[in-house]
This record gives sequence, structure tokens and C-alpha cells, in this order.
Amino acid sequence: MMTATACCLRPMVEADIGPALAVDELVYPSAWSPSFLRQQLSLAGSRVNLVAERDGQLVGHGALMVVADEGHVTSVAVHPDQQRRGIGAQILAALCRASVERGLKSMTLEVRCSNEAAIGLYQRFGFAPAGVRVGYYVDTGEDALIMWVHDIEQPEFLGRVAVAEKRKEHHG
Repeated sequence: MMTATACCLRPMVEADIGPALAVDELVYPSAWSPSFLRQQLSLAGSRVNLVAERDGQLVGHGALMVVADEGHVTSVAVHPDQQRRGIGAQILAALCRASVERGLKSMTLEVRCSNEAAIGLYQRFGFAPAGVRVGYYVDTGEDALIMWVHDIEQPEFLGRVAVAEKRKEHHG
């Protein structure tokens, strides 16, 4: 792993849509549309949309959808030139912290079965495989690994989030 790089995390605003989609186009076979991201921003009561900036440039973003007492991580994307520097962990830690602050009990996500780096990141936060959605990604037909972490209000989970947050402070 390369040296961790501290980023400024902040809520996504409409002006971030273009740069966020540019990152998506580099990391995903197909990116969300501008209208979809605009819609997500308009649903602030049930969504958390964050961007990561480094040296004034958007280098990543993450999104969370609140469903009942669960947080569904819908995206963690980091520019390829900035990957393996802890930015994805910082984004995920912020989404986890937002879930805890909202009183949620569990978090879930889907990840491409081939994305070993992301799976490893999620496992460090306590996410565990819970199933497979066959052919989930319509762009490639690839399966999605469903991952869950439960009891996010418990000290074990909060400790994992705190470790990721401290890494940011230590390397910033």
C-alpha cells in the first residue's frame, strides 16, 4: 500500500457532479447519469453523498442510502491515480460514521466479485459476505457479492471506524 493521503471530505454539491462522473468513468464500466446524481442530492433526508478532495481536486466520492434502519453503501469511488492511499477508507469511514449518527443498526453493499481491493477494504470494516446477486451488473453481467455488517452501534464496529479516522489524522 502506498502512503496514506489525507483528504478533505465534504458533502457533495451540484457543481461536483461532473468531476464525480469523471471519476466514475475511470473506475466503473458504466457510470451513473448526471440526472441520477442530481436526484440523489435532492433526497438529502435519506441519502449521504460525500466527495473527497486533495489539493483542490475531487479525487473520490461515496454515497449512502438510508432504508429503514439500514445504510446501503451505493458507491465508493476513488480516482485510479489516487487509489491505495487510504482515500477509500476515509470515505467509507465517513459513511459509517453518518450511519451511526443516524441511529442505523446495519449496513450493506454490493461489490463486483472481481473487485478484490474493495472487498478487502469492506472486510477491514467488518463487512462479511452474505450472498451473491447473479448477473447483478447489467453492463458486464458480473455477479455482485452482497456484504453486511450488523450492530454498527457496538464498540467493535465503532473501533474500526475510529482506526480509519485516526489514520487520516495521522497522515494528514
